Amino acid sequence: MISIQNEDFSLGDEYTAIRRRAGDAGAIVTFTGLVREVYGDGSTAGAVQSLTLEHYPGMTEKCLKDIQHKAEQRWPLLATRIIHRVGELTSCDQIVLVATASAHRHAAFESAQFIMDYLKSEAPFWKKQKSEHGSSWIESRDTDKAALDRWQKP
Repeated sequence: MISIQNEDFSLGDEYTAIRRRAGDAGAIVTFTGLVREVYGDGSTAGAVQSLTLEHYPGMTEKCLKDIQHKAEQRWPLLATRIIHRVGELTSCDQIVLVATASAHRHAAFESAQFIMDYLKSEAPFWKKQKSEHGSSWIESRDTDKAALDRWQKP
């Protein structure tokens, strides 16, 4: 199940829902990504005033469904949940939720990390950060690409 939304989400409600859908799960892993209070390093570091996330409706949903499907093909998952917020967010707001349920913890942990790595590198979201230094688009980092590469090795 995926959602792209402006509204915040309740981690407790989402956990309860995935637990209900998963039935006899032995493990549920959740990851919640937040807007950082400070972004950058060195001379570019600054307090985040806002983070605006844009997406391309239709294309983004299809991409998230594909990522979810890849995870379900790779691990024996009982349920998955992806929420990604769009619009203007402020420091400490929740951006993303990834939740996976499986009979065993190994599959739940790995699949959640797999989904998040693919979201960071493959999902068509554009992030514009506003700070005391002005506003700028956030570009992909080499560490995100490296995280994704490990899933593509045989």
